[in-house]
This record gives sequence, C-alpha cells and structure tokens, in this order.
Amino acid sequence: MELPTQTYRVTRADLVRYAGASGDFNPIHWSERTATKVGLPGVIAHGMFTMALVGRAVTTWAGAPDAVVELNVRFTRPVVVPDTDEGTEVEVAAVVKEVTEDGLTRLDITATCLGEKVLSQARALVRTPR
Repeated sequence: MELPTQTYRVTRADLVRYAGASGDFNPIHWSERTATKVGLPGVIAHGMFTMALVGRAVTTWAGAPDAVVELNVRFTRPVVVPDTDEGTEVEVAAVVKEVTEDGLTRLDITATCLGEKVLSQARALVRTPR
C-alpha cells in the first residue's frame, strides 16, 4: 500500500535557520563559493535536515510523533538548494511493507529531489494506529 507523497520546499533561508538550531555552520550549507570549491554542485542542505524532513513525513503518516519507533536512512546524494526564492523540493513517498504481529508497521521510504534519490535504504517502523 502506497502512502500519500509529502512534498517539502527547501530554501537557503531554511538552511540558515537549521544551521542556527543545530549549530552546524559549515559553509557548504550557505556559501556557493565554498561548496563549489570542494567539488559540490552548489550549496547543499544539511544531511540531518533532509532526514528530519523524512521524519516529518513519517510522523504525518503515523499520526503522532511518538508513534515512530525507528527511522533509518543512508545519505546517497546531496540536496542542492539554489539561491532563489523557490529553492528546491524534497518529495518523500513510502510503501507499507508489512504489519507485524505486535502491531508495528514497516515502511520503505523514498526521498527524491529533482527526480533523483537522495537517500537509500530509508525505512521506518511505526506503531499502527488502533
């Protein structure tokens, strides 16, 4: 069973706010010059910010933050965030893989940006709503 896709807009302003909240002020997340100098295609979103968007989608599907038992991802491709008002979008989709005997639901998750997968082996385990 497929769950409704969740779409999140990501702008440079979001990256600045996340840097302040997380304390991660690495210039690859705000300086085009630094990002391209180290071989990146441009400024990229923090990996944990991308993971947080996936977590947000999972809590939406689960119905409550405390329903999420486990969330695992592997980072495979950076989310490049252009210096525009529109930024970019991350789309998060999931498929229910199974409902266990103890009432937990396993989700296989896909996160993409501009049609490219940005995470692999993304999975969640949530308490099934009663």
